[in-house]
Amino acid sequence: MTLEIVIRVALYIVLAPIIGGLLEGVDRVISARMQGRQGPPLLQPFYDLNKLLHKQTIVVNSIQVLFIMAYLIFTVFTGALFFGGGDLLLVVFSLSMSEVMLVLSAYSVNGPYSAMGAQRELLQMMCYEPMLLLLAIGFYVAQGSFMVNDLISLDRPAVIALPGMLIGFAFILIIKLRKSPFDLSTSHHAHQEMVKGLTTDISGRDMGLVELAEWYDTTLMMGLICLFFVTADPISYLFGVIACAVIFFLITLIDNTHPRVKAMRMLGLSWIVVLVCAGTNLLILNLVL
Repeated sequence: MTLEIVIRVALYIVLAPIIGGLLEGVDRVISARMQGRQGPPLLQPFYDLNKLLHKQTIVVNSIQVLFIMAYLIFTVFTGALFFGGGDLLLVVFSLSMSEVMLVLSAYSVNGPYSAMGAQRELLQMMCYEPMLLLLAIGFYVAQGSFMVNDLISLDRPAVIALPGMLIGFAFILIIKLRKSPFDLSTSHHAHQEMVKGLTTDISGRDMGLVELAEWYDTTLMMGLICLFFVTADPISYLFGVIACAVIFFLITLIDNTHPRVKAMRMLGLSWIVVLVCAGTNLLILNLVL
C-alpha cells in the first residue's frame, strides 16, 4: 500500500501540471470558438509558461518571493495529500493555507492594485471555503470516513447520496478558478479593471510559478469532482472523467456568457447556493442515516 501511495503521489507531481496546462489550453480554444475567433493553439499555455520562466524577474521585496514559493509548495502538498489517499479534511485546510500564502504575497508589495486584488481574493475565499468544508463533512456522513483511500474503495458512488454537494461544489468552482462572473481578484482574460489585480506586481519566473501552482490546483479540483463518482469498480473512473469534462465545459460556457458581478452579490449568491444545495443535502443525510 505504501508503494502504491508513493507512485500515486509521484504521478500527481509529474502529471498534474501537464493536465492543468492542457485544461487551460482547452479553455482558451473553447473560449475562442465561442467568441468566433481562431484562438491560440492547444499548447499555448506551455509556451507562455516557458517564456515566463526565462524572463527577467522584477522582485519588489524578498518576502514576496518567499510567499510565492510557499503558495506553490502548499498547493503541491495539498494535491499530493489528496491523490495519496489522505484525510479530506486536512486537504481542505491545506488548500486554505495555500490561498493565504498567495494573498500575503500580494499584500507584501504594498501596491494599490495588488492590495485590492488581495482583498477581493479574501472575499472569494469566504464564498467557497464553507462549501469545501461542508464537502468534507458530507463525504464523512455519507461514506463514513474522511480518508480518500476509504472513499474510493466503496461499492456505491458518493454522488448518489451527495447530489446537492456536487451542484454546490460545481458552482463554487467558478469562484475558485476565478472565472467570470466571479473573476474579481484577478483574471486570465483581458477584461480585468484592476490591471491584473492580485498578481499585478508579480512578474517573470515568479509569475510562472504562480501559473504552475494554478495548474496543480485545477487538477486537484478535477480530482475532487472524480471523488463523487469513483468506487472500487475501475469503470467508475471513466464516469469521473466524463463528469469533469461536462462541468469544465459548463464553467467555460458561463465564463464566456456572463458579465462580472459585484462582490456582495457574489457573496450572497454563493452562500445561498451552499445553503440550499449542500446544506439541504447534509440535513437530509442526517435525517435518513
